[in-house]
Amino acid sequence: MSRRSLTLLIASLGTAAAIAVAVLVPVPYVILGPGPTLNTLGKDSSGQPLITITGHPSYPTNGHLNMVTVSYQGCQGNQFNIFTALVAWLNPHEAVVPEGEICPAGQTQKQTQEQDTQQMTSSQQTATAAALTALHIPYTTEVVVVQAEAGYPAYGVLKPGDVITAVDGKPVTSQASLTRLIYAHPAGSTLTVTITRDGQTSDVQVGTKESGGHPVMGVQVEEQYKFPFTVKFSVGDIGGPSAGMMFALGIIDKLTKYDLTAGRFIAGTGEIEASGKVDPIGGIQQKMVGARDAGATIFLTPAANCADTKGAVPAGLRLVKVSTLNQAITYLEALKTGGSVPSC
Repeated sequence: MSRRSLTLLIASLGTAAAIAVAVLVPVPYVILGPGPTLNTLGKDSSGQPLITITGHPSYPTNGHLNMVTVSYQGCQGNQFNIFTALVAWLNPHEAVVPEGEICPAGQTQKQTQEQDTQQMTSSQQTATAAALTALHIPYTTEVVVVQAEAGYPAYGVLKPGDVITAVDGKPVTSQASLTRLIYAHPAGSTLTVTITRDGQTSDVQVGTKESGGHPVMGVQVEEQYKFPFTVKFSVGDIGGPSAGMMFALGIIDKLTKYDLTAGRFIAGTGEIEASGKVDPIGGIQQKMVGARDAGATIFLTPAANCADTKGAVPAGLRLVKVSTLNQAITYLEALKTGGSVPSC
């Protein structure tokens, strides 16, 4: 075989090997694209209202207050090759991001979806709390133990499901208040923690130790709410926390005579806190595309996400910048009368 033929053979084999690697070896990225959008004032595919309120008067609604979502491809068990990534990168409606931004190391897409489902459930409860806070309807907040960390004083003393109601006789009304009460004593202190376990109230002694420069008991907690009536959601297998603000607005529209939409197609996104603060989310560009494709003309945008919208706003979509739930209500009321509202 001539030297030239040998060189061509080696080059061909190398090229074939490179192509095979590119096709067969997955890349550590996730593709984000526009996902489904659902009207919080409407019904799901089975005809069930997305938001059902029982035990409290509600009012007819019209128009759209749509939650928006992002679809994604990637993570363990659903990976793709470099060619798929390049096609997505060239698509202006999709984004290619490092896998670690969506799926923690070693976590499968199924595990990520399960986590998203839990976040959705939590966001629905927080959205209900935010809506009732905005309407000045009282409810109660419980601080519930998720787990106690091994190697910390709370381990073996506090158990999952315990409701922490007081520390040293001072009421615990939120996760933040629990933190303040723990921080009020130096590390190494012993606190009297009042808990409710299996319906029985008791006091237990829990020590603290320093971690990250602060005294801690070593317990993970979450806030759970008790509402004076029932709010039920039906969104199928959609997950994540970013529909919180739109859920809250849907609840408010149903509980009042506000008519927030005036018949318009409004969409939006934003994680919500019980206080009504609207937090930023991911995938804002894909969510705007999904909203506009569905017919939205107004898009409620978390203020902290405004920088992410530059140069990516679809034609015909007006952004309204919001930082709190009360602002969103105020701006929607202003839009009905042609008033000015802040934009990104």
